Amino acid sequence: MNTPYQEALGATLIDRTVREKIVLVAVALPGDTEESVDASLDELELLVDTAGADVAARVVQRRDSPDHTWYIGKGKAEELKGICLAVDADTVVFDNELAPAQQFNLEKLLGRTAIDRTAVILDIFGQNAHTLEGKAQVELALLRYRLPRLRRGKGAKLSQQRGGVGARFGGGETKMEVDRRRIMRRITKLESDLKSLAATRNLQRKSRRRSGLASVAIVGYTNAGKSTLLNQLTDAGVLTEDRLFATLDPTTRRLALPGGEPVLLTDTVGFVRSLPHGLVEAFKGTLEVAALADYLVHVVDATSSDPDGQIAAVREVLAEIDADGVPELIVFNKADLAPGDAKQLAGDHEGSVAVSAVTGEGIELFLRTLGDRLRALTSIVELAIPYDRGDVLASVHREGEVVSTTESPDGMRIRARLSEASVGRLAEFVTDGLTWTANDER
Repeated sequence: MNTPYQEALGATLIDRTVREKIVLVAVALPGDTEESVDASLDELELLVDTAGADVAARVVQRRDSPDHTWYIGKGKAEELKGICLAVDADTVVFDNELAPAQQFNLEKLLGRTAIDRTAVILDIFGQNAHTLEGKAQVELALLRYRLPRLRRGKGAKLSQQRGGVGARFGGGETKMEVDRRRIMRRITKLESDLKSLAATRNLQRKSRRRSGLASVAIVGYTNAGKSTLLNQLTDAGVLTEDRLFATLDPTTRRLALPGGEPVLLTDTVGFVRSLPHGLVEAFKGTLEVAALADYLVHVVDATSSDPDGQIAAVREVLAEIDADGVPELIVFNKADLAPGDAKQLAGDHEGSVAVSAVTGEGIELFLRTLGDRLRALTSIVELAIPYDRGDVLASVHREGEVVSTTESPDGMRIRARLSEASVGRLAEFVTDGLTWTANDER
């Protein structure tokens, strides 16, 4: 018996023995340059390859505005039908977001599946979700995408039997009204489950905050090397593949900086241009780790043809989850593959560093830079700790960086860099009037 998650995904994504053929379509609107359209289609081709299919042809049309019926013009739609027949394409994938009615009209005219970039991304997420929370988040996004696309067809049925990219988005095998009610019930259940999981995660996060350790989130474009960097720094053993969205579930590990200060380092899901809003909403609970972090390590692929565009796309998503106010350290990764480009990019972006997460090149400079940035956020405090409170002394050493130690008749006088959370927790031992920021001179 299939689980609700499997039912939401429908039949298998593709025939694994034969990679299906795809035709990509893009509409260039006013303001879109030829270079930006080509770059977006190149990325869509990577997404299609990750989903398990091959691109057989590309079609681009420049328009002042999308056609309300087919998105592309009627003549172009007829031309597209001929191209599909010529290359024996199974599916047409639009780089632009299609309205449900446009998708329906295109499928009727073309005689084959027509989907958009959002559907491909959801498909890839569906393949890569492994944890309970990840599967719930993907299923919720899938169902929200699928709901407005339910249509009354012959026999009022929505077949699940077709294969191929986008097959997950077919309907069920019951009447549309019953399907709609079933989907709405499932959406409500998933939203409730995710709230419960979020509450558990909040408790875990509060426990980590009480530890006094600074939190650092690794963010960046998909396939920029975030998981590889986490593995290089902490031996986390996170899955690393040269494919898009290989990591969906956050992983947190403890890292000791060169000054001895421990921090919590968390890997996050990669971003992409035009990341579907439904996915951002569904993954908000997971993505909020970036919004609640003390610092962001923004990993950028130095070999990318448009690194600045990727930086802008990541920052757009960060703004959507209210994480745009968190300070960031930009890290240009893959310096082993493009040493000149990485060095140039680091020079163009003041305060950034170039590294290779694979070879370890530049990692020491990165760690020193991150440590300096985090120290700038901490305070140096003086604490008077009685000799019989070894537990407090151990906490100071564990949670911060001890600057100096002096013995006195009543106990130890410790000057240490501590986070705000640690200072608050150890407030009874803080000496009055001896708190200043790390940037102050003394």
